[in-house]
Amino acid sequence: MTPEVHTQVTAEELAHSFEEEAVPVDLSRYAVEDWVTLAAFWGMVVCVFLQFFTRYVLNNSLAWTEEVAINFLVVVVFLGAAMCVRLSRHIHVDVLYHYLPASAGRFLALFVDAVRIGFFVYMCVLMWRYVSIVARERMTTIDLPRNVFFYAVFAAFALMLVRSIQVFVGNLRRGYSVLERPGAFDGIGE
Repeated sequence: MTPEVHTQVTAEELAHSFEEEAVPVDLSRYAVEDWVTLAAFWGMVVCVFLQFFTRYVLNNSLAWTEEVAINFLVVVVFLGAAMCVRLSRHIHVDVLYHYLPASAGRFLALFVDAVRIGFFVYMCVLMWRYVSIVARERMTTIDLPRNVFFYAVFAAFALMLVRSIQVFVGNLRRGYSVLERPGAFDGIGE
């Protein structure tokens, strides 16, 4: 084993290391679903903390925190999926595209985009039907409507549909997709 080497730094050098110019923060790459997902995540965190605190510290659990946290988790998952659609970050298998001719790979990538759009159209229809069936349901532990969470999931599917159309148009303009050239999408995303 080699001994660790620590460079001696004076207090003045250490103090000057904090004088670097701050890099401007760029929030333009974040979309509306990012911020709503963040808010839902923190709502879930507050509910889980309340549940933990009341159950293990006060020994008198708030029953509603678990149900609300679960509903927040569902919203976070589906809005997070919309974020992944926008950034083309869902899991995909692109090894086949390395062995296909470019024209066949292009056709297959466009087909995948069309299938994804069709899937989200179908999911929007199904979710709308589901919401209309259970619109009057109330939460079990507190007397609040659950349709707020159902409508949030429907909105997430609608947003996934919009984002998948945007990705499709971007792929058409660019001439390739993440399936064809995954290296071009390494980094922050489009």
